[in-house]
Amino acid sequence: MVVLRQVVGPKLRQLRKSRFWTLREISDRARVSIGYLSEVERGHKEPSSELLAAICMALGVRLSQVLDEVALEVARLEVGPGQAIVLPVGQNAQRAGLAPARKGAAAA
Repeated sequence: MVVLRQVVGPKLRQLRKSRFWTLREISDRARVSIGYLSEVERGHKEPSSELLAAICMALGVRLSQVLDEVALEVARLEVGPGQAIVLPVGQNAQRAGLAPARKGAAAA
């Protein structure tokens, strides 16, 4: 069984670290305690939709982008060995390497 907070938290941590920002910087920007943000990133606490939106804003990413990436990871975790992931053909499926690029579409 996939636990959503265990996918969301590491994704947020990855985004923060890729920008070389500290927990303190994001906690200040998102107006959340550093301890709670740490718990969220470790997958121990599940953020509310309002907190998730504030963290995304603090990171400078769209909430929809984070949710798309989390959805792809959940799909990967849900399938068993030897099973194919079935997603609609679109930008996310292409980015994940799960669908062919559309003719004339720019690479993501």
